Amino acid sequence: MDATSAPHYIPPEMPEYGEANHIFEMMQAMWLCKHLNSNLLTMENLLAKEFSQLAAEATRHYQKSKIVPSRLLVRLIQERLNDEECIRRGWILDGIPETREQALMIQSLGIIPRHVIVLSAPDTVLIERNVGKRIDPQTGEIYHTTFDWPPESEIQNRLIAPEGISELETARKLLEYHRNIVRIMPSYPKILKVISSDQPCVDVFYQVLTYVQTNHRSNAPFTPRVLLCGPVGSGKSLQAALLAQKYGLVNVCCGQLLKEAVADKSRFGELIRPFFEKKMAVPDNIILKVLTKRLNQQDCIQRGWVMHGYPRDLDQAHLLESLGHKPNRVFLLNVPLDSIIERLTLRRTDPVTGERYHLMYKPPPTIEIQARLLQNPKDAEEQIKLKMDLFYQNSAELEGFYTRAITINGDQDPYTVFEYIESGIINPLPKKVP
Repeated sequence: MDATSAPHYIPPEMPEYGEANHIFEMMQAMWLCKHLNSNLLTMENLLAKEFSQLAAEATRHYQKSKIVPSRLLVRLIQERLNDEECIRRGWILDGIPETREQALMIQSLGIIPRHVIVLSAPDTVLIERNVGKRIDPQTGEIYHTTFDWPPESEIQNRLIAPEGISELETARKLLEYHRNIVRIMPSYPKILKVISSDQPCVDVFYQVLTYVQTNHRSNAPFTPRVLLCGPVGSGKSLQAALLAQKYGLVNVCCGQLLKEAVADKSRFGELIRPFFEKKMAVPDNIILKVLTKRLNQQDCIQRGWVMHGYPRDLDQAHLLESLGHKPNRVFLLNVPLDSIIERLTLRRTDPVTGERYHLMYKPPPTIEIQARLLQNPKDAEEQIKLKMDLFYQNSAELEGFYTRAITINGDQDPYTVFEYIESGIINPLPKKVP
């Protein structure tokens, strides 16, 4: 990535040390934004976005409980990143994600940073930085008893200590941070770098700048054009997001492209809208026009792509190939019906907070929340079985069409599945024995 060009998708991942070193990390992010002319995204300016219903809803949650539900926060990030200035100039995401759950939610939406940075320092240093903070109530300026004490006695006398910075409070927040960061870091393999912040600010900044200006080399010996096939609930979206993150591929989700076309009120969107409103399938000729327009863009040609959600039957596969969009790696994610039903039918949503739960893998924390959870009608067992029947009717023909497709057991840990897919991309395709 050339530092003189845009966009810069370069979020230094500096999760909050429970505000233990927030001023230090903010300073690094602000310097980086100024140097690269990028957009800085923090929790504060996400909540402060004008004319945004999501921001208003998130602000109400924050004012009430000092927490923004993860699902709402991720939607707010997605809304902000769709702004023209973020697309044109790139972005730096500061302090988010705070948990592994948020990291996976962000990835599942195809929001993939090119560089991730964690600033690290000993807890003793962070506690010293935090407990010494003082604020001027008149100007809002922040000072420090050791590192930045004002020379004027008048200012010294009116400085006050902010709430929640005692040694005990800071230690508690650091403990929470350490619990989360060790689970976040594996979500960003190959693109994450830990930089010590226990050194002069300028030295830290230049280490950060040097890293975000480097290009990640792909191990793939060709420009990957990857197709992921599998039933609903098989994990195609997550695997596509992981591939896009590691190899810089363009994440092409057919359903998402159609939704974006409708939201943008484009020419294709106006053709698609009536089918969405009537809950009817969009004709193949319209889908192919939308797909072709995306796949012909320069980023798909140069970086490669990973597609999911299309084709779903043999006719669609023939149409896609006739237009010159032939994948060079095809993976079939095989997941048993029982596992699909377990994954999908136990999903629930909290209508109050918008938070999503799974009755087995992520149960609600209280009986009160559990009592008000709702199930999406699409997740009913009858609906799932209908979709699975349709998939099974077409899967054999698709497998016969893509003769060199690699079948993978999708009923295992998603990162194990990713390793198998990655191996299939990097290594030459096995020769079929006649």
